Amino acid sequence: MTVSQSIMHNKRLSTAPMIDWSTREYLTFARLFNPHSYLYTEMISTSALLYGDTDYHLRYYPNEHPVVLQLGGSHPDELAQCAKLGQDYGYDEVNLNVGCPSDRVQHYKIGACLMAEPKLVADIVRTMREAVTIPITVKHRIGIDNFDSYEFMHDFVANIVEAGCQHIIVHARIAWLQGLSPKQNREIPPLRYDDVYRLKQEFPEVFVEINGGITTVAQMREHLQQVDGVMIGREAYHNPYILAEASELWGETPVPREQIFYQLLELLAQFEQEGLPLTVVMRHYLGLFQGLTGSRKWRQALSGQKSISIAQVKAAGEAVLAQNGLTLD
Repeated sequence: MTVSQSIMHNKRLSTAPMIDWSTREYLTFARLFNPHSYLYTEMISTSALLYGDTDYHLRYYPNEHPVVLQLGGSHPDELAQCAKLGQDYGYDEVNLNVGCPSDRVQHYKIGACLMAEPKLVADIVRTMREAVTIPITVKHRIGIDNFDSYEFMHDFVANIVEAGCQHIIVHARIAWLQGLSPKQNREIPPLRYDDVYRLKQEFPEVFVEINGGITTVAQMREHLQQVDGVMIGREAYHNPYILAEASELWGETPVPREQIFYQLLELLAQFEQEGLPLTVVMRHYLGLFQGLTGSRKWRQALSGQKSISIAQVKAAGEAVLAQNGLTLD
């Protein structure tokens, strides 16, 4: 393939924080596809870190860097404490969740509902920034419920920028906090990319990353002409090879899929040594061969099994590689 010049000077590609999906077992796998992408943890609540098993929630694999800790909470001091924990554990950045529409977290004043309280979010950002030296970023929606005008989002961003936030990730949909499930909130509200582009024009000094509905490298390239970064979620999970294909944005050749497969076998051997059942983690890797002949058989062979061996994974994967004429040189 012809590789173009890099367009990624001062630009960024990230994977989204996804509950139950952005685990360390997924993130260490996602890193195999692209050395440049920023990988986000799933949202971790302040209560889980302060009153639960802190080490369990914060540990990660060394290859994950650059890796970003996403926090959920609404108490400035608690979030500052947790940001400091993240810094102490070596995270590259800490992100505040102001985008999750789940009613499970609304009850605790976490996520998108915080957009209704820009002064509080500004206070949180200010307090977190005072506690650490690593960057504090904010991920938010373009609005919530009836607060859906561009002006509402502009005022929200103005408040957090005044508090020192220099990097925002904008999911280009409003969140309907009543009446829609989180899944519906990712699909039903229309995408308003132009509002995010306008935000970048009006806050040129802020690093603006766009999120929502991005499924191809061509779309990434298009967005990067308007904003500073692109964040992809479900596509990076169900079709992780898109992260490798995105290497062309850096002017690089994608890592061969067969190379990633054999690196995955090494990861699985490591997990077994750690006592981690492959039946628990294999769900994160079912998208490896998405789009290839035989990918369905790969998924079927490794889904819903009571036990899985590395030999089974190796046989299932090599069958797909053979069907597609892919071999390691």
